[in-house]
Amino acid sequence: MQKNRPHTDSSKLISSHGGYRDLKSFQTAELVYDATVRFCDRFIDRRSRTHDQMVQAARSGRQNIAEGSQASGTSKKTELKLVGVARASLEELLLDYEDFLRQRGLQLWNKTHPTAQVVRRLAYEKNRSYMTYRPYVEKALPEVAANTIICLIHQANYLLDQQLRQLERAFLEEGGFTERLYRERKKRQ
Repeated sequence: MQKNRPHTDSSKLISSHGGYRDLKSFQTAELVYDATVRFCDRFIDRRSRTHDQMVQAARSGRQNIAEGSQASGTSKKTELKLVGVARASLEELLLDYEDFLRQRGLQLWNKTHPTAQVVRRLAYEKNRSYMTYRPYVEKALPEVAANTIICLIHQANYLLDQQLRQLERAFLEEGGFTERLYRERKKRQ
């Protein structure tokens, strides 16, 4: 234990942050990313711009959740913005999968499609990982693989919409770093 060190209570100024790996939105976005890499390698020409754009949109969804969570300690505004970017990236990716199906004359499943219901229930599996979805992505026909990932994107988007609403509420009620800094300075005057 170190002695003679001045005590500073920075916990009031810099709120807890990080912890993104525990967020369901991050975990689901990571599944989308892993599945998209496999899907694109199987069904989209690796030299095409679409391949790169789809992989990058999936990556952006995942990375922006992580970056936003890490930045949240000093900027709730940045966190809100980056989670919004993650949501927008996954929406872009959703359109790419819908285009893939439409342009090949393949069916876009609705929520009541029997296989869609099976895939949607996988979200409740204990210790779910990419391996949970692997048979539906790596061993399946293009229609099944694309629709499986579309289900995952819808789940990630739902979670991100909930997260954005919660972040907006917290920001309005508590403010961000600048407001906390101002309050602390006022207390010390």
